[in-house]
Amino acid sequence: MAITVKIPAPLRPLAQNQSEVALEAANTVGAAVDELGKRFPGLKDRLLDDKGGLRRYVNLFRNDEDVRASGGLTTALKDGDRLAIVPAIAGGSR
Repeated sequence: MAITVKIPAPLRPLAQNQSEVALEAANTVGAAVDELGKRFPGLKDRLLDDKGGLRRYVNLFRNDEDVRASGGLTTALKDGDRLAIVPAIAGGSR
């Protein structure tokens, strides 16, 4: 099984400047995050808080669906899925 993970520009230095990474055998979002952490030290720490949950300012989308709405880190992945890491953007007009 293979999935593709889209890495946003602010995190690319931690992922050897890659915009996309292919992962094998990640059957859940949590397993994908673990694998990213093994391949790219420091990346997992940017995604997860000290309790092992997704940081408030990090959004993960499986095929355009926010994983927080479908089980968070336990969300199942299947062959060909795309996982996108999207940092939250704050701000607005005055």
